[in-house]
Amino acid sequence: MAELTGRKVLTITVSAFAVIIGVNVLLAWKAVETFPGLEVQNSYVASQTWDAERAAQRELGWSMTTDYDEAAGELRLSFVGPDGRPAAVQGLSVLVGRPTEARDDQWPRLTLNNGVFRAPLALAPGKWMLKVEAMAASGTMFRQRIDLLVEG
Repeated sequence: MAELTGRKVLTITVSAFAVIIGVNVLLAWKAVETFPGLEVQNSYVASQTWDAERAAQRELGWSMTTDYDEAAGELRLSFVGPDGRPAAVQGLSVLVGRPTEARDDQWPRLTLNNGVFRAPLALAPGKWMLKVEAMAASGTMFRQRIDLLVEG
């Protein structure tokens, strides 16, 4: 076994720190590169209407169910009113994306068919999120975020 000299100890120490610093820089780079951005421009301003918007959404009495058929590559959304019948959705916007990055974000074009909104959508395996915004006839917004796990 060779003698452990000061030069070898220095090389080992510098190499270990170089690996640690390199990994930290890589992780920081990836975190900044994949950050999808802000949810709202000003959280204080958004908080001023949050309670009123939540109360209005609860008064709608709507519930929403989602279904993703992997074999058919189809996303289905159903809105039901408090009477158990399909809700009268005036406008619908759905963002489908990964929770951690914006690169895979999609805005599927949904069509209404027999009370169910449908859209062709091919999703890779993994965790996805759906941000749904639906407008009621009264102008009240129904907002919901759903996590979706695609097995693949």
